Amino acid sequence: MMTSAQIRQHFLDFFKSKQHQIVPSAPIVVKDDPTLLFTNAGMNQFKDYFLGNKKPVYARVADTQKCLRVSGKHNDLEEVGVDTYHHTMFEMLGNWSFGDYFKAEAIAWSWELLTEIYKLDKDRLYVTVFEGDPSEGIPASTIALAEWKKLIPEDRILFGNKKDNFWEMGDTGPCGPCSEIHVDCRPEEERKKIPGRELVNKDHPQVIEIWNNVFIQYNRLKDGSLQPLPMRHVDTGMGFERLVRVIQGKQSNYDTDIFSGTIAAVEKITGKTYDAGDSKQAISFRVLADHIRAISFTIADGQLPSNTGAGYVIRRILRRAVRYYYSCLDYHQPLLYQLVPLLARQFENVFPELIQQQDFVSKVIREEEDAFLRTL
Repeated sequence: MMTSAQIRQHFLDFFKSKQHQIVPSAPIVVKDDPTLLFTNAGMNQFKDYFLGNKKPVYARVADTQKCLRVSGKHNDLEEVGVDTYHHTMFEMLGNWSFGDYFKAEAIAWSWELLTEIYKLDKDRLYVTVFEGDPSEGIPASTIALAEWKKLIPEDRILFGNKKDNFWEMGDTGPCGPCSEIHVDCRPEEERKKIPGRELVNKDHPQVIEIWNNVFIQYNRLKDGSLQPLPMRHVDTGMGFERLVRVIQGKQSNYDTDIFSGTIAAVEKITGKTYDAGDSKQAISFRVLADHIRAISFTIADGQLPSNTGAGYVIRRILRRAVRYYYSCLDYHQPLLYQLVPLLARQFENVFPELIQQQDFVSKVIREEEDAFLRTL
């Protein structure tokens, strides 16, 4: 079975072979964009390229980006730990074209990587294309539809509305129609009863989106109108945690080797056992395994917990984790800081900033835990 590290490396190597420059993740903390508290998508660091404000150094780029979605338009915090596939911090694997290739290449390469490199079962894959929106004068994605028809039977191509198939970073900024790839992970007997196409974009925990090919063609202005961009770009995002879960054949993101080491460490520290169910105890393990990543990497990228703005978001995530281990795991002393060394070693080759600041990050987290435990 491929490890998560191998899966990530295969992605980067594949796009390197397609003449993409591999670039490091941008910091999770956004300091120079008033519209964002945190990097919430892989495209944030390339926004000026899409708008034409800066000239890109490379026409093709690939990366894995640390993202955080716990505020504003993308807010999943209360689902995290309760279900098996939402996260606060997650990795977004992405490949980018700045005015270079467009829909045909992006679609063909995504299919090639998933089916030939990762060997996903073609019969379990479904794709969506944008149906258009007459009220905004946006046409249906006929080019994407034609490209997918070359690769996949037409009954596994679905039309999606603006909510599902028109991607926007926020209230303003670069945006465009998108084409998603979904995978049906249900057992065979369930698949025979209900076709996967009926469950796409219906929040089914085993029929999930893993990759989104976004075709950046417009800029959303403050008055709500859409302005065509001078050049067309490709912005793709594949949720790393979901991809690993599918390739490793797990029912939950938390059963993969991305999280299993952290969960085992929490078991050792607390003397409790993780059973992967939906009990408060099981949810607590998932909350801790997820939240420690968000807290650690955000602090390493320069954002300390505080009572305002981005710092308050981190303090809320940290305190949510403390409440869970205090109330549901019956552990009444600082726990999170003990997980930092494990996390730092796990990610040292892809995000080295954490291991470089391990002692500092541990100290900040422990002080926060101490202060909140006194309150509790």
